[in-house]
Amino acid sequence: MSPVYPVILVLGASALPTARRIQHCLPDAQVWGLAGRADGADRTYHGFGDTLRGLYQEGHPIIALCAAGIIIRGLAPVLEEKGLEPAVLAVAEDGSAVVPLLGGLGGVNGMARTIGLALEVAPAITTSGELRFGTCLLSPPEGYVLADLEQGKHFVADMLAGRSLRIEGAAPWLAEANLPLAVDADLAVRVSPHQAKAEGELLIHPRSVAVAVGAAGEDLPARVLEALAAAALAPAALAVLLAPRRAMASPAFAAAARTLGVQLRFCELDDPQAALLQALPEADHLQRDGIGLAVSDSPLRADELGLRRGRLAVVGLGPGARALMVPAVQAELTCAQDILGYETYVNMAGPFRPEQRLHCTDNREELQRARHAFELASQGRDVVVVSSGDPGVFAMASAVFEALDGSDDPAWHGVDLAILPGVSASLAAAARAGAPLGHDFCVISLSDNLKPWSTIEARLDLAGQADLAMAFYNPISRSRPWQLGQALDIVRRHRGPDTPVVLGRDIARPAERLRVVTLGELTPEMVDMRTMVLVGSSTTRTIAREGEQPWVYTPRWYPRAPGAEAVLT
Repeated sequence: MSPVYPVILVLGASALPTARRIQHCLPDAQVWGLAGRADGADRTYHGFGDTLRGLYQEGHPIIALCAAGIIIRGLAPVLEEKGLEPAVLAVAEDGSAVVPLLGGLGGVNGMARTIGLALEVAPAITTSGELRFGTCLLSPPEGYVLADLEQGKHFVADMLAGRSLRIEGAAPWLAEANLPLAVDADLAVRVSPHQAKAEGELLIHPRSVAVAVGAAGEDLPARVLEALAAAALAPAALAVLLAPRRAMASPAFAAAARTLGVQLRFCELDDPQAALLQALPEADHLQRDGIGLAVSDSPLRADELGLRRGRLAVVGLGPGARALMVPAVQAELTCAQDILGYETYVNMAGPFRPEQRLHCTDNREELQRARHAFELASQGRDVVVVSSGDPGVFAMASAVFEALDGSDDPAWHGVDLAILPGVSASLAAAARAGAPLGHDFCVISLSDNLKPWSTIEARLDLAGQADLAMAFYNPISRSRPWQLGQALDIVRRHRGPDTPVVLGRDIARPAERLRVVTLGELTPEMVDMRTMVLVGSSTTRTIAREGEQPWVYTPRWYPRAPGAEAVLT
C-alpha cells in the first residue's frame, strides 16, 4: 500500500513561497508543482485534474493553492459517500485565504486552523457544530474512533436543537470545548472500548486494546474477532497485534494485521502474552483460545509495545531530473527515516526533512553501505538506499543482496526488503538520441574493478559477433585510460566505421550534452566517466535534423539473410 501524506498542489512558481510556509507547519507534506510551471517543487505532476482525483482516491489530504471552483470541478466525478473523504482545502496562492472544502470527518477544519495560524489568516470554517461548540464530535483525535457515523449525525443535530449532554469516560480533548454540559442530561458522549450501543449516546472507542498471539494462520483475524466479542470489546478499539520477533517475516501475521486494520509489532520473547503482561502491567489481561488481550485505560502507542518490522528499499533515482524519477521512489523517499548512498546521489534524492537522517559514503563502499542499511532496518527503521539510474544495473541492489546472502542474522532476513526501479542511464541516453537500442542490445561495464579485463574482452567480442547494439557503462577513468581504446578495437572487428555511436553525458542533469559520431570518428578523448556510450548494430541508422544532432534508431526488423525479405521481430 502506498504511504498517505498531505500533498500541497501548486499551479505556478508564484505559489511556491506560500506552499513552503504551509509545509513548515505540516512537515510530512510534499509540494507538487505543475510540470514546466513550478520548478523547485518536491515533485512535478502532469495534468491538474487527473492528479487531483488520483490523490483524493488514494486518501491523501490535499491543499491546493488555487481557486476553490477549480478543485470542485476537478473532484466532482469522484465524490462519494461522506465519511470516506480525505481533507481537501483551497488556499489562495498569496496565503490570504484558507477554505476547507471536504473532509469534515478527516480533520479538515483542524488542518485549516493549523494552516491559518501559519499564514496568519482566519480559516473560513462553516461547519455548524464546530462553530457553535468549538469542536467536531464526529472527528475525535488520533487514538480514538467514532463507533457509528449515522448515529453521530443525529446526536449532533439534537445538540444543535438545544439539548444538553454529559460525558461518560475520559475525553480530555473535550475539556476546552464549548459544550452544553449537564449532569442529568439525557444525551451522553460515552468513551469506552466495549461494545455498548444505547439510544441517545455517542459512542467513541479509544484504541486501547492489544492482542498477543504466538502463531498465525489464515484464521487468525476470525479468532481475534471471536476473542474480542467474548470480552464484549469493540473491534474498532483494537490498537496493536503483538507477535514474536522470530515471525517478523511471516506473511500470515502481516495479512492478519491488514485485515484487522491494526499496527503489527514484534517482541523479543517467544511468548507475546508474557511480553504484553510486562509492557502493560496495569491493564486488564484476558485470554481466550491462545489469544491474549490487554485492555488499557487510554489509547495505546504501538511503538511502546514492541518493534515494528523495518523496511529497506533500494531505489533508482533515474538519470538526474526529478521528473524522470518514478512516483513510487518519490513516495518511498518521503517516508524514509534514513537515506544511504554516495553523497552525489543522496543530494539528487532531496530535499529532505530535518528529522530524516542522511548517511553519505564514498562511491566505493557499496558492501559496507548495504550492511549498514540492514543494521538500521533491523532496528525497525524505514531505510532507503539510493542509486542513480536503476538500482539493479551496476548499482546497489546486487550489493544489498550480497550482504544479505552473506549474513545468517535472522534480524536481517526479517527486514521488509524491496527493490524499486528507475530509468537507467542507458535508456535515458537512448531516449534523448531516438531509439538506438530499439532492437536486441546488451549493457557492459568496462570497469575491471570487480571482474577481470579478459572477461570484458570476451563479452565485447561475443556481443560484436551477435551484432548486438551495446551500451557501455564506466567507459573510462583516470585509473583506466587505456581500456576504452582496447574495447573499441574489439568492436571494430565486427562493425564498420560508419556505425552510429551516441555519447550521452550527464543526461537529464544541468550539464547534459549529447553527441552523435561514427565508430570511425570515436576516440577515447571524447569520453569521460560520466559519459554513456551507445554503439549501434549493423542495422542502426540516423536521420538528419537541421541544427541538431541527428536522430539515431535501430529498426525492429532484421534481414533473414543477404537479399532476403526483412521480417519483424
